[in-house]
Amino acid sequence: MSRATIVPFEATTRVRDRCLCLHVQRAARALARRFDEALRPLGLTNGQFSLLMSLNRPEPPDMASVASLLAMDRTTLTAALKPLMRRGLVKVVTNPSDRRGRRLKLTPQGRTLLATAVPVWEHTTMEVEALLDDGDSIRLGGNLHALSQSLY
Repeated sequence: MSRATIVPFEATTRVRDRCLCLHVQRAARALARRFDEALRPLGLTNGQFSLLMSLNRPEPPDMASVASLLAMDRTTLTAALKPLMRRGLVKVVTNPSDRRGRRLKLTPQGRTLLATAVPVWEHTTMEVEALLDDGDSIRLGGNLHALSQSLY
């Protein structure tokens, strides 16, 4: 029987201090809580806001393009759509160029709610950006976007 290898505590502190994955996860959870709280009076979560915003296009998008934008698989996207569809905010429509295909469309109620939510998002975003030491949210966003594109 072999003895378990002990990971030194120094490794734990090194991971705590340097692990990008850990820092991004913690930041994502904190940001999600902040935006969830801000959007709660509208009956939305930050994920639902992002999903509604991803549908705000000149032409209704197909599920694959929305799933890709949100870095979700189609099963997760379908589950995320269900409460929005039950509320009458989103509907599935037939693709006019390919009757087998489906597209996702904001309803008038969905557009109205999204228009109400955007100022809440803008205000919360300004509050969060003010917390950054250098105030350079554009660079941070660009770096996170680059990571998401190269790792997904």
